[in-house]
Amino acid sequence: MSIPNIARGDWTMHSALRSLLHELESFGAANDARTPARGDKMLNITPETGELLTILVQAANARRVLEIGTSNGYSTLWLASAVKTISGNVVTVEYSEPKAEMARHNLQRAGLSPWVRQVVMEAGSFLSQQPASQFDFLFLDADRQQYSAWWSSIQSVLAPRGLLIVDNAMSHAAEMEGFIATVQATPGWRSLVLPIGNGQLVALKPLDENGLE
Repeated sequence: MSIPNIARGDWTMHSALRSLLHELESFGAANDARTPARGDKMLNITPETGELLTILVQAANARRVLEIGTSNGYSTLWLASAVKTISGNVVTVEYSEPKAEMARHNLQRAGLSPWVRQVVMEAGSFLSQQPASQFDFLFLDADRQQYSAWWSSIQSVLAPRGLLIVDNAMSHAAEMEGFIATVQATPGWRSLVLPIGNGQLVALKPLDENGLE
């Protein structure tokens, strides 16, 4: 008798979705290996990061999830699967129309489209247009050079005690150093870097604007 792989969510994730995720993992790795231009790479998260996102979304009961950086929808599938179980939804933002179309197709294949609203536009513009406290959870995996410029808007769109997760905190430590320092220097925010996948910055917004818990 085979024993389910708990780390890959085999006890809870539907086999069809697992199959699609495995397919996209192979596709992303092959595509990125042969594609020199960064804009054409998928740059997907690792499966372990997907599991972390699922755990955090469900543990925090984060029904309003924002993703910045859809790519082909690999990470979006993890987030959508997580919010589906708690009657939530995902808004995912992607600048590239071809990638957004790939994500749209993959979400349809997984049957998760009803839990996701896709937005195709520049992320900074999107963030600046959102009402305050609009989201409970924000997964950031986009242009790292822009994160510090987006910080004010990121703080605004997250609800009190909202979670911010940022990929590549260790794989691109030099690029992330300034942004991580900014988060750590912001009153009331609590954060740490987890050695999962490419390294995840996990940050918790304080209860109010004065930095109080």
